[in-house]
Amino acid sequence: MTTKDTAKPVNNSDILFIYDAKMCNPNGDPDDENKPRMDYDTETNLVSDVRLKRYIRDYLENKEGKLIFVSRVHGKTVDATQRLAYWISQKVLNDEKEPDKKLKKKAQEIKEILEKGRTPDAAEITNLIDSNDSILDAFLDVRLFGATMPIKGKKGESFTFTGPVQFNWGYSLNRVRLMDSATISSTFAGRTSEGEDEEHGTFGKDYRVYYSLIAFHGIVSGKRAEHTRLTDNDIKLFEKALIKSIPLQATRSKIGQYPRMYVRIEYTDQETLLGDLRRFVRKDISPDIDREDQVRDISEIELNIDELVAELKSGDFKDRVKAIHYWHDKSVASCFERLIEDDVLKKKLVAVNPFNKTGNTEPSS
Repeated sequence: MTTKDTAKPVNNSDILFIYDAKMCNPNGDPDDENKPRMDYDTETNLVSDVRLKRYIRDYLENKEGKLIFVSRVHGKTVDATQRLAYWISQKVLNDEKEPDKKLKKKAQEIKEILEKGRTPDAAEITNLIDSNDSILDAFLDVRLFGATMPIKGKKGESFTFTGPVQFNWGYSLNRVRLMDSATISSTFAGRTSEGEDEEHGTFGKDYRVYYSLIAFHGIVSGKRAEHTRLTDNDIKLFEKALIKSIPLQATRSKIGQYPRMYVRIEYTDQETLLGDLRRFVRKDISPDIDREDQVRDISEIELNIDELVAELKSGDFKDRVKAIHYWHDKSVASCFERLIEDDVLKKKLVAVNPFNKTGNTEPSS
């Protein structure tokens, strides 16, 4: 992390992210037979912010090679104490410039304890961690989303970071119908009590939605970004991960999801927030569709962001907008470069291109 990048302040932003899900399960509810999460009163499909952050973390770790705090280690689920222990012991042991032999010895002891499946003493771990900054420099997801690490540092306080990037729960813009569940079976190999080879079968339900157009609202807090050392480059990587991760990280029940629109309204200060951008988005259903819950494809819905554009060019917000970072799938007709006619706002448009080699944003033409 360069001094120049670290010194540049991060301002507040509002985020709108829309993707769709077709014949899949966007977010199963473990308390309800893993059915897609629903608000049954409004027939609205729900997706938790935790699910969205998992996509982002997995992409940053697997595709970008970034160190992620909330992750498995060697394929195993670990708690926060173990995760810190794995990281700091490896960091010390791999540091060729570290001359302290006692420190190296302690790191080796911690590594051996972890290899035996045990959790090292928290005090031993914190003795190896020189500062909060070293944790923040190491883990990109902590700089983005924060983390609570329930072990005490040298000054007696726990390592707790409140993340500058936060989302509330996503919900579908359209009314959603669940597909009739299909019973699925799986077979796996095992052995009888006598040691004979045997196949075992199990049955379950496979719940999915027909079609759901899901919208999330998020924020970037400039004040919190100062505390977690979040940088502009971090935000660009986050944008790339948000747009690319969902189809690339799809499992059997998740395939069929694709990003459709991303907007980040960056302000000129650390005070301004417009609020939930979803309230400015309308969807127009094809006249060939009798009922909203009969929609089955993005081609049958047109996103309307006229109200959002009108709000941005109003006197209340136009001067406080530093940049409008945007991306949309080719299936979305409503886009900022076509709708914004205001000369001041046109100069603030920044097209996000997550599919180039660097993932950096580029000025719109």
